[in-house]
Amino acid sequence: MDAEISGQLVVPDEAHGMVVFVHGSGSSSRSPRNRYVAGALNEAGLGTFLFDLLTPEEELDRANVFDIELLAGRLLAATGRVRAEPAAARLPLGYFGASTGAAAALWAAAEPDAGVAAVVSRGGRPDLAGARLGSVRAPTLLIVGGHDEQVLELNREAQRELGGESRLEVVPGATHLFEEPGALERVADLAGLWFGAHFG
Repeated sequence: MDAEISGQLVVPDEAHGMVVFVHGSGSSSRSPRNRYVAGALNEAGLGTFLFDLLTPEEELDRANVFDIELLAGRLLAATGRVRAEPAAARLPLGYFGASTGAAAALWAAAEPDAGVAAVVSRGGRPDLAGARLGSVRAPTLLIVGGHDEQVLELNREAQRELGGESRLEVVPGATHLFEEPGALERVADLAGLWFGAHFG
C-alpha cells in the first residue's frame, strides 16, 4: 500500500538537526502531546516533521495500526521526503516515536542505510520491533512514566536487545500519556538534550 506523504514541516533558522515524529495507535499528526514536544524542539533550534502514518481509510482496519513493518515503510518514505527539502537535506536526522510509533521508528532505524542519528521513544512499545532491535545502531532514549508499569517492564526488556547505545529514563509519577503536571515538559527536555548531544 502506497500513500502520499504530507505533513507539517518546520525548519527554524540555523537549525542544527531534524526530528521526524512517529505517532502511536489511535493518534495522528495532530496529537497535542507530539505538537507540544515539537514546539519545544523548534525553540531549541531543531526542525520537525509531523505526518500521518495511515490514511483515514487504512485506519479503519485495526490490523494496519499494528503492522509495524508497514508503519516503518511509511516512516522511511517520510524521511526521504524530508531529506529532499533543501532546508533539511544536510541536517542530522532523528526519530521521536510514541507508543507503536516508537516500534516503527526503531524498525526503520535498523535499516542499514537509514542514517538516523538518534531515536527517542515516549511511552513506546519498542518490543514490537522484535528481532530488529539488535540491528539498531542509533543511540536510543526510552522515556517511560513511572506509573506505566507494564510498558516500563516491556521497555526494560527491549533495552537489553538494542544493538547500540541506549538509556532508559523514568519520569516519576507519570502515566502512559504523560498528562500529569510537568511530565510532558520533562519529556521535551529529555528529548531535546538527547538529540542535541547526538546531532553533534
